Amino acid sequence: MKITVVGTGYVGLVTGTCFAETGNNVTCVDIDANKVKKLSSGQVTIYEPGLEKLFERNLKEGRLHFTTDLAAGIKDARIIFLALPTPPGEDGSADLSYILNVSDHLGKLLTDYKVIVDKSTVPVGTAEKVYAAIAKHGVTEFDVVSNPEFLREGVAVEDFMKPDRVVIGTSSERAQKIMAELYAPFVRQGNPILFMDEKSAELTKYAANSFLATKITFMNEIAILCEKLGADVDMVRRGIGSDDRIGKRFLFPGIGYGGSCFPKDVQALVKSSEEVDYEFKILNAVTDVNEKQKLFLVPKIQAYFGGNLKGKHFALWGLAFKPNTDDIREAPALYIIDALVAAGATITVFDPEAMENVKRVIGDKVEYAEHQYECLQHADALIIATEWSVFRTPDFDAIINTLQNKVIFDGRNLFDVKRMQEQGFHYESVGRQAASQQ
Repeated sequence: MKITVVGTGYVGLVTGTCFAETGNNVTCVDIDANKVKKLSSGQVTIYEPGLEKLFERNLKEGRLHFTTDLAAGIKDARIIFLALPTPPGEDGSADLSYILNVSDHLGKLLTDYKVIVDKSTVPVGTAEKVYAAIAKHGVTEFDVVSNPEFLREGVAVEDFMKPDRVVIGTSSERAQKIMAELYAPFVRQGNPILFMDEKSAELTKYAANSFLATKITFMNEIAILCEKLGADVDMVRRGIGSDDRIGKRFLFPGIGYGGSCFPKDVQALVKSSEEVDYEFKILNAVTDVNEKQKLFLVPKIQAYFGGNLKGKHFALWGLAFKPNTDDIREAPALYIIDALVAAGATITVFDPEAMENVKRVIGDKVEYAEHQYECLQHADALIIATEWSVFRTPDFDAIINTLQNKVIFDGRNLFDVKRMQEQGFHYESVGRQAASQQ
């Protein structure tokens, strides 16, 4: 098939590349001329494991193209994916201006039948708005489909190529047949393509992310209770995770969720509920708890240093909101940095991929180390904010020999408490008893 993907952000670039990988001819459209130039010359503009190899292969084979010209980009397309940003507005609702502006332009350009696909995460009723924005120009030969993405940053290529399920919302038999044909190569192992109405598909994405955010937040509250009662959250996690009604995933406690999806989607679903006079009490609580959880380590740090952090210097490992991505949107590390700097501390940071993005956002508020152990020099303590694999089995001798004090505050529970005790660290984590220096 000939496919157009409008928007070359995280979702758009992964979507376009993966469709090209199954033999489709894909044109990606973006208004950012500099980005299009980079992509056309073979430079991947996001960090996502496994993407670069597929990108280079399909660009070389001539199945993947980039342009700033919407009219040229959609000319021969059978399907047009809208992979555009839907940032939260001031009131928490999803901003649909990018999607509706492009839809308006499409209404002026369409001359033959095409399937318009909402790939962005959008609130219930968006498909109707997109249809109206196109149809007002007198166009009748088109269908609008909701096809939410369920990509996890860090494993997005695998998620796209081997999806657990594909959700497609459409009331059109013609569009359903085309979408089934498009996704057939991705579900050869028998995973389902779930066809439903447009509104149900739109709500499915918000419901899925909000449930996962709730699961994470519940476990973080259990972790707080574990510390107060003297229990071990790791034991509790294993105990409840072995129940297949609950499952093992998303039960790891930490310093809150971040990223581009969970915070925005929870907020948008709360707003959608308010618009129909329903108070979504659970999700309001999830948001409140998560905001506090991002700063969970700060009181621990302050208590250890007697409430005064002026003149203290900290090493911080991890800036991205999760490992295997350079995405720092709503990253807990940034909240910790703000709190410590406000308290008079200085910080040196290290992250395998997210350093440049942080420099663009906070500049010289912190110092940047080229290597994880260089980051430790002159530091009074180490703080861990992201569970990168490279942090899981570090050289503890290098840590001991470089840190000013054998003190670690671990927001991701990377290390065994008993081992840290044996090595003489003061070690505090989430939902477990602290290891104290002998």
